[in-house]
Amino acid sequence: MIAIISDIHSNTEALAAVLDDISARGIERIICLGDIIGYGPQPRECLDLVCDRAFVTLMGNHDYAVMYEPRQFNLAAESAAFWTRCQLEDETDIERRNRRWEFLGSLPVKHVMNAEDLQLGEIMFVHGSPRRPVNEYVFPDDVYNNPNKIHGLFERISHLCFVGHTHVPGVFLNTPDFYSPDELENVFEVNPSHKALINVGSVGQPRDRDTRAGYVVLEESLVRFVRVAYPIEPVVEKVKGISELDDYVGARLIEGR
Repeated sequence: MIAIISDIHSNTEALAAVLDDISARGIERIICLGDIIGYGPQPRECLDLVCDRAFVTLMGNHDYAVMYEPRQFNLAAESAAFWTRCQLEDETDIERRNRRWEFLGSLPVKHVMNAEDLQLGEIMFVHGSPRRPVNEYVFPDDVYNNPNKIHGLFERISHLCFVGHTHVPGVFLNTPDFYSPDELENVFEVNPSHKALINVGSVGQPRDRDTRAGYVVLEESLVRFVRVAYPIEPVVEKVKGISELDDYVGARLIEGR
């Protein structure tokens, strides 16, 4: 089995709960689709945990923003990126500081692997989309509002592609169509002859009105959507205690939006 996590956004409580759940399932392989940092109050801790636990980690747009520069960010996201950068720079343990920066600087934007052991064939992993791996959003409404976009994305994948970025989990098919985890009863059975683009949701900032941390598990011939409860209020209070972070970043966790 393989666990796929994404969009942690410096939320240590959510990440710890998910990692505990992954361990309880006996899963040793973890892939992170990026956005480890940004928005939330504990970037150092989240970077350390992902660096230690994931065997593949990709570059997300917030990781890029902290490492290089924010691009097309709103004021709250930009302020959080600059604050996060200061947190990493102000680390007094030089070895830890250098390890985090080296880790961020080495993140690839795409990973492709063969998962024949799970009867899943070739799989692509990106943060945003197979066309623009770091920055492109693929929203559920795109199947209605921009079907040509969906068709264009599917032309770039050979079988399965896993993404994050929107924080909304679900499965896109090239009909085009979109199915939420609820509609699938949290299990998507993979057809070896059909393509699918799968959003794994968000660990640290869900936006589908479900406040629980989300991730997916790859099992033999299927994808399982998982939700894990975690203590939200401590995260909200930590955000409130940091003037550079917008209180909304914490408040939205209470409603999962």
